[in-house]
Amino acid sequence: MCSFRCGVVLPVCSIVLSAIVSLSLVAAGDHAEPTLQLPTVMVAVLVRNKEHTLPYFFSYLEELDYPKDRVSLWIRSDHNEDRSVEITKAWLKRTTALYHSVDFKYRNEPQRRASEKTNTHWNEERFTDVIRLKQEALQAARNMWADFIFFLDADVFLTHRETLRHLVGLNLPIVAPMLVSDALYSNFWCGMSPDYYYQRTDDYKKILNYDQVGQWAVPMVHSAVLVHLNVAQTRQLTFEKKNLPAGRYDGPVDDIIIFAMSANYSGLQMYVCNALLYGYIMVPLEAGETVSGKDVEQLTNVLSYMVNEYGDVNLKEELKRFVPDVPKDKLSLSNIYMINLNRREERRTKMLKHFDLLGLDVEHFPAVDGKQLDDKKVHDLGIRFLPGYADPFHKRPMTMGEIGCFLSHYYIWERMVRLNQQEVLVLEDDIRFEPFFRRRAYGVLSDARRIRGWDLIYFGRKRLQEEEEKWIDGSEYLVKAGYSYWTLGYVITLEGAKKLLRENPLQKLLPVDEYIPIMFGNHPNESWAGHFHGRTLNAWSAAPLLLYPTHYTGDEGYISDTEDSARIDGTLPAVGSGKGGSSTVVNNDTRDAAPLAGEPKKGDKEQLPNAPVLLAESGIGQNEHDLEAKNRRNEL
Repeated sequence: MCSFRCGVVLPVCSIVLSAIVSLSLVAAGDHAEPTLQLPTVMVAVLVRNKEHTLPYFFSYLEELDYPKDRVSLWIRSDHNEDRSVEITKAWLKRTTALYHSVDFKYRNEPQRRASEKTNTHWNEERFTDVIRLKQEALQAARNMWADFIFFLDADVFLTHRETLRHLVGLNLPIVAPMLVSDALYSNFWCGMSPDYYYQRTDDYKKILNYDQVGQWAVPMVHSAVLVHLNVAQTRQLTFEKKNLPAGRYDGPVDDIIIFAMSANYSGLQMYVCNALLYGYIMVPLEAGETVSGKDVEQLTNVLSYMVNEYGDVNLKEELKRFVPDVPKDKLSLSNIYMINLNRREERRTKMLKHFDLLGLDVEHFPAVDGKQLDDKKVHDLGIRFLPGYADPFHKRPMTMGEIGCFLSHYYIWERMVRLNQQEVLVLEDDIRFEPFFRRRAYGVLSDARRIRGWDLIYFGRKRLQEEEEKWIDGSEYLVKAGYSYWTLGYVITLEGAKKLLRENPLQKLLPVDEYIPIMFGNHPNESWAGHFHGRTLNAWSAAPLLLYPTHYTGDEGYISDTEDSARIDGTLPAVGSGKGGSSTVVNNDTRDAAPLAGEPKKGDKEQLPNAPVLLAESGIGQNEHDLEAKNRRNEL
């Protein structure tokens, strides 16, 4: 038997078997309506080498909207090579009095078991210790007559405050909140093989991607598991193989598998619930992977998801000192610019949080605001519009927002030339970073520099051609870019900027994400392209992409500062017109009008089924080009 050093054991009062009815007297002889207290819950946590996750884990645990006087904490920690115990103590110093009781024990001992090759090596001795501790936790909850026990891994982040309250309210014998990771990994299985291991099924992705929402019977849940101890059959639940019915189990010594089979043998169904976005989970490390390497990268990915979803990450004040600042750099580039409207402070704030997480040294580049433009200002800037241009979907001239967007990119290209900046990453402010962004960005740049001959590399875009794009010879990360929308993020060379400026695009203006494909010779509208003669831009794309939009048309929170803005009235002269010359007039009765309901936008996840027809009516033959009809977003 291993001896633990006692950190904190503070029972406040005995926990009752079931919900207590409390009555309060309003007046002599009168009684208020009985109020049921919420069931009692014991949260069981095992901690080992979780210095990087614990500040966030404890911050979100504390934020759960569940009466803390109905919650007991049971925490064990051993074989640490970091500050896990120190962090736990720091948090408990302030919060212990809030909870019904806290039982924290830890061991100071040699940092690694003699039988372990690394601290991520799972051998039978380590499994046996975990099984013993989880069985001890289960028995502790039974002994204190807790209504529920909530097994919770220390690399789970329950970001939805209603998680525990909602799970308890389901009144299921065993249920887990479905958790999201930076991969296809989650905390449930939909299938189990005859030898008790994970088996992929069609239902798994349907549940994971929220194609079907609710509570789903599954053979396995783990990492965040709520057990209803008032269900009589839960007395037969166990983590120890010796407690299973004799002769029935011949599987591995593994805590989650033994527990799942004990539920099966007891006639108890496990459930996973995806009714809410409950939170996030880290993917377990494989043998040979390190906490300081892969796991820290995964934490960055998950924290980035949180910033995307909530705008910030929850971190309690006393735990901030345990979170190191991430050193910043420019990804070996001359500069990184973020185009952002000064009035879009909320976007800028969110992006700055991403940059802090990713260690990106980024310069804010104030965008040209379409709301500050009018026909006279546009004319005074010397801007002329491409003859015959009309948006392929809207059949309208450019909007002031599109003009402002083009000018923002144009001024960055000019600045590159003025400052002799050799390679620059241009980012817009409505993007989400794909997992392992830094590592993948360095891989793309390394390949591009080794191969050479490029002017622009898309990091994020909307691919519009169904034809396969050719891989760049010698690269595992780059393809030759086809016709694409969006300028979410791209790396551009000094020579590329010069090529884009050389064509005097302000004299024949069209949207920037039409202009760039024209300049690399992959645009389906030859009539537009014919106005530009130096179409020698060599454009590649990262594959898979490194950036995607934060929102698509129709998503809650979707805002377009380009499409949902005033439109030019059509009286400005097109190229070739001037004093004494003719002018091209486009009637536009929708100036300053709100977009029509159902009107397609570039921000759509998918193009409309009749998109080829819309393009054909804009001068693009239907046989020349078909927009893809499927969503190009990566799965989690």
